[in-house]
Amino acid sequence: MTQQIEQSTWKSKFAAMGPGILMASAAVGGSHIVASTQAGAIYGWQLAIIIILANLFKYPFFRFGVQYTLSSGKSLLEGYKDKGGIYLVIFFILNVLAGMINTAAVGIVTAAILKFIFSALGVSFDLSIPMAGTIVIVVTWGILLLGKYRFLDSLSKWIMIALTISTVTAVVIAALKGGIPVAPDFIEPSPWNLAALGFIVALMGWMPAPIEISAINSMWVIAKKRFSKISYQDGIFDFNVGYIGTAILAIVFLALGALVQYGSGEQVEQAGVKYIAQLIKMYAFAIGDWSKLLIAFIAFMCMFGTTITVIDGYSRANAETLRILTGRKAHSQAELAIWLTLTSAIGILIISVFMSDVAAMLKFAMISSFVSTPIFAWLNFSLVLKGEHRVTGGLFWLAVVGLIYLTAFALLFLAQQFGIIG
Repeated sequence: MTQQIEQSTWKSKFAAMGPGILMASAAVGGSHIVASTQAGAIYGWQLAIIIILANLFKYPFFRFGVQYTLSSGKSLLEGYKDKGGIYLVIFFILNVLAGMINTAAVGIVTAAILKFIFSALGVSFDLSIPMAGTIVIVVTWGILLLGKYRFLDSLSKWIMIALTISTVTAVVIAALKGGIPVAPDFIEPSPWNLAALGFIVALMGWMPAPIEISAINSMWVIAKKRFSKISYQDGIFDFNVGYIGTAILAIVFLALGALVQYGSGEQVEQAGVKYIAQLIKMYAFAIGDWSKLLIAFIAFMCMFGTTITVIDGYSRANAETLRILTGRKAHSQAELAIWLTLTSAIGILIISVFMSDVAAMLKFAMISSFVSTPIFAWLNFSLVLKGEHRVTGGLFWLAVVGLIYLTAFALLFLAQQFGIIG
């Protein structure tokens, strides 16, 4: 691996931070707020190992994107094209589908939180989930077209920090309180059966983020390098801070569910307005009832920021992919606007198909992401198998084991879905 030989200092490390933190902001959405917390509420600490393994085995494939970009000065998309046009075509097809599905998923979760806030404020008009989801996506689309993304992106990072502090505080207080009393008739459920496979696959799908985000992250690294000198070491530091931070936060959200709801005898609601009410109740148990609206607003802004990042990131990746495939020097703002519009419109259409079933929409998006994970992982891995960017040692073997693990789980799930097993 060719590396820039430059002195790395704490000052240069902090100056390089940006893309990794932006990736973390995009990651803390449905995977943490919904999936991790539900995993803790339903199964306690049992699925902590699944969350740890998902983050561990996806790590090299996210990191390869950053390594390749820092070493070559090219984005992952350009790397796919250099390896062979078919690689970029495969990415393009999967990314278009993932962008539209994930837009619908984050939009509908944001809508569920918005509906809860309206209800808590006593707002009288009845806003359906599909309508709220449509409003969220249309507003996001308008913000991006007007170029106001930078301000809201900066705000969303502060909102994510507030959510992190609130969640860690709630977990610490809940732990000091000894958690919630276990119901006398509580029977510990086991996730280690085929019936729970769908839940586990959904949990891993967005943990810590859909793996195609690695390509978008490489574009953020390129953008950062245009106005800031970043060494290889500092770029990897930025990535590690963002990635490892989100992995730890996933366990914190799991702990919140395990300490505040697991064993209480209260049924865990699906990912709709009722679940959002349960989530806010977890914070209120630890911090106090006064915090309900504040936490709901923070969660809403976090998911709204995720929605902005998803629509913008996938649209930019699609526009850039077409630009590379057609051999042009740059894509126009009009092309980006078309992709923003198309991604938003199809996202709204998908929401209308699922209507108010937030849980089904979110599960579908997460499972879709996981099933395609081995393909995206292999695309990234293939770029660092030969030549000057070749990866060796422990990271290479972690990638090999990770690819086997992710592929085996995906094949097991598909075998179950097609009735081959179970």
